[in-house]
Order: sequence, then structure tokens, then C-alpha cells
Amino acid sequence: MSTIALPIHASTAHNNERWRHLILSVVCMIMIANLQYGWSVFVLPLQKAHNWAVSDIQVAFTIFVALETWATPVNGWIADRLGPHIGPRIVMGVGGILVGLGWVIDSYAVSLTTLYVGGALSGLGSGAVYCTAVGTAVKWFKDHRGLAVGLVAGGFGAGAALTIIPIRMLIEGHGYESAFFWFGLIQGGVVLIVSQFIRNPEPGEAPVVAEVKVQQTTRSYTAREVLGSRVFWVLYVLDVLMCAGGLVVTAYLAPIAEAYHISDVVVFLSATTLSVALVFANVMNGVARPLFGWVSDHIGLWQTMAIAFTLGAASYFLLYVLGGHPWGFIFFVGMVFFCWGNIFSLFPSMCTDLFGAKYATTNTGMLYTAKGAAALLVPLGAVAAKATGNWNDLLFLATGINVVAAFLVLVVLRPAANRHHAEDKIVEPAAKISSVHHPLYASQPRSHRS
Repeated sequence: MSTIALPIHASTAHNNERWRHLILSVVCMIMIANLQYGWSVFVLPLQKAHNWAVSDIQVAFTIFVALETWATPVNGWIADRLGPHIGPRIVMGVGGILVGLGWVIDSYAVSLTTLYVGGALSGLGSGAVYCTAVGTAVKWFKDHRGLAVGLVAGGFGAGAALTIIPIRMLIEGHGYESAFFWFGLIQGGVVLIVSQFIRNPEPGEAPVVAEVKVQQTTRSYTAREVLGSRVFWVLYVLDVLMCAGGLVVTAYLAPIAEAYHISDVVVFLSATTLSVALVFANVMNGVARPLFGWVSDHIGLWQTMAIAFTLGAASYFLLYVLGGHPWGFIFFVGMVFFCWGNIFSLFPSMCTDLFGAKYATTNTGMLYTAKGAAALLVPLGAVAAKATGNWNDLLFLATGINVVAAFLVLVVLRPAANRHHAEDKIVEPAAKISSVHHPLYASQPRSHRS
């Protein structure tokens, strides 16, 4: 495969700029990480303070995830519609305001209704930040798309590791209300400020400075075309399956540790099993996203998915087997998050490779709604645990989901993606002709490994 050589001054200038926008996007994602990955530490304090059922409290988490995901197509459409300069700043800025407001409202919640309102606002804000940051990554990085999306998604996955212990300390020392209030103000404020320095590339501006080793479409599909594509719905079903298993563990990590009677066992200095597990899980979640994204840039997306989902099945099962031991719980919770977090880099990357970058913020936003559909299953986790008296069935179910997902990748997704790219060749000559007007940024020859 040949590689397009760009003039040094052009490639360096544009390459530096795209990395700057990527880093700022990662910062914004770090600031919204606690909304999902720090939620578990608030569940028991809320229950003790108000005597609410855990299943009722987790409705707030379901509302958060549902609105975080289901509103993303609208957020993405607004960002794409307003253009590369204004769109990301407006959508992410408003998102920062909503993120801060949601947690401040949660800090004053004395009823479940108020808690649900806070969850709704923080969900809307988080989704606005998330979809815009992912859109920025896939648009600037054609040649390292998996890695770029992985770094942005990694900020969301690992960001809570920086603050989860301070949040727990603040809860223990001053109550969950203070943690909600102060972290809400800080996180929302940082997003509001940083987002004003982020933009997307103009047409032809994003550089291609490295060899593209995976199949990528030669055109940009509109949202209507994407919804009419069978391969999109294959991706969507897979996304729902994988999100469901991971969200249940995310939401019930603290109660699971309590059920194993190891939550408050000190394992390192004065740190308890749950605290160490939360930090390690968020680190592994964050590391997985750029790592698996980088791997997918080199060996292909469906191949990477098959490896990750198989490893995930083993991790869920071994959490059941060894979760009763503090270090076993810590390690395999980390592995579960490691094998789950990769979906947030692999799925957006594959969506953009299949359907193009121009409308990527909208299209990846539509795919991200799969997480919202999966969130509907989260409250059922508490119901199932109450009925059976343990969490084993949920871990068995998550194991089975990963096995089924790995099978579907090999026998359904792979041929569907190959057919889509084969049909895409019909419009390839037109795309090559149009690239003459932008010779420095013309589409590169692509290998067909999938």
C-alpha cells in the first residue's frame, strides 16, 4: 500500500492542531466520568440517608444513561449543523452547564423525583459532551481513528480514577450532598471553559500522515442512509448486548462487593477492597479504549472485537469464581472493565469507517443510543439479586452475552461489513475524482483485511 506524503509544514501544522483538539476533548471527557463511573459510591449513602430502595435509586442512573445516549443524535445533528467552529463549542458548553446543574440538584434531593431530575439534566449534559468529543476525534483522525476515539473514550472511562477516592472521603467526612455539590460545580465549570477552545476540521483540512490499514468508506452517509443500512443494525444489536453486561457491573459494583463481604476489607495501606477495585477498574477501563483502538488500527475492527469479547467472557466468569477474595475481586473487576471499555472506541470507529466522517457526530450518536437501550436492564439487576439472594446469575448472564457477541462478530458482522464495503465501491470512482481538488488530503489506497 502506498502512503501519501504531505509537505512538512502542512502536515506538522495540521497534525499539531488536531492533537491539541484531541487533548482538550479528553479533558472534557475526564470531567464527566464521575457521572457514570462514580455513581456507585453514592448509592448506599443515599439509601441510608432516605431509606430508599436500591432499585428505586438506580432508576436515576437509568434515566441518566438513557438521556445521555438517546439525546446524542440530536446533539450530534446540532453540532454538525452549526459547523466545525461553532457547533462543538455550543453543544459542549451547554453540556458543561447541565452537568454541573444536575449534580447540584442531586445534592439538594430529598425526594426520588428530585433525584431523577438531577439524573436527567446530568445525562443530557454528559451526552452532549460525549458525542461531540467522539465526533471531533473521528473527524480529525482518519489515519489513527481507533486510537483517537480510544483516547477520548479513555478519558471518560479512566477519569473517575483520579477522583473516586476524594469523593468517597468527602462523602464520609461531610456527606454525599457536599460531594455532589462541589464536584458538580468543578466538573461542569471545567467543561464549559475548555470546550470553547475546541473545533472540528474544515473539509479537506484533516491531515492523513500515516498509512490507513483498514477498510474505510469513500463517501459520507446521511443519517437516513445509515438507518437504512443492515450493517448498522448489526452493530447496534451488538452494542446493546455488550453495554448491558458492563452497565450492570458499573451500577452495582459496591453492592456486589458488600454481598461478598469484602467491601471494607483493607488491602493496601488504609485503602479498602472497594476503593482499590474502583480505582483499578477505572484505570483498566481507560487503558482498554486507546489500546484496543490502536490494535484495531493495525489488525482490523471485527478481529479486535472477537478477541476482546472472548476475553470478557472469561473475566466475568472468573469474577464469579474468585470474587469472594479481595485481590481476586479487584483483579477481575479490573479485567471486566478492561474488556468492556473497548466497545466505546471500537464501535464509533467502525461506524465512521463504514459511513464516513462528514456526519460522524450524528451517526455515532445514533449508535450510542444502544447504551441507553441497555440501561433499561439495569434496575432489573437489583430485582434479580433480591429474588435469588446473590449476584451470581447476573455474572453468568454477562458471561453468556460476551460469548454470544463474539460469535455474532464472526458469523454476522464480518460478512455484513464486507458486503457494505463491496457495495460502496460503486461510488468510489466519483470520490477519487473529487479528491483531485484537494491533492494533499486525498483518500488513501486501503487494504481489505476484513
